[in-house]
Amino acid sequence: MGYQVIAVSTDSPQQAGAHRKKNDFPFLLLSDSKMSGARALGIAFHLDDPTVAQYGKFGIDVEAASGETHHELPVPAVFVIGTDGKIRFEYVNPDYKSRLDSDVLLAMAKAALKK
Repeated sequence: MGYQVIAVSTDSPQQAGAHRKKNDFPFLLLSDSKMSGARALGIAFHLDDPTVAQYGKFGIDVEAASGETHHELPVPAVFVIGTDGKIRFEYVNPDYKSRLDSDVLLAMAKAALKK
C-alpha cells in the first residue's frame, strides 16, 4: 500500500540499534528514550516508585534501557499518519495485553488511503 512502517522504542538509541541489528527488523526502529514524542502524542505515563521496583524484580531496568531517569513509558499505540502529517487512525489502549487486531489495522490503512 506504500506505507512506511516505523516502530518507536523507549530504549536508548544505542539499545535500539543493538536490538535492530540482532533482530534484523524489516522496518525502521527509532528511539524516543527522552519520551518527547510520547508526551507530544499524549501517551506517556509515569511509573511510581513501587512499580519501578516491581519491574526490577522481573529484571526490567527502565533507567538502564532508556538511559534516562524520568520513569516514563508510553501507552501501547498504533498510528496511521498521512503524508500530510495528519493522523488518519489511532489505536491507544492502556491495557498493554490488549493489542490491535491486524485485520482492523489493515482495514484502517486501506480506508486512510482514500482520504
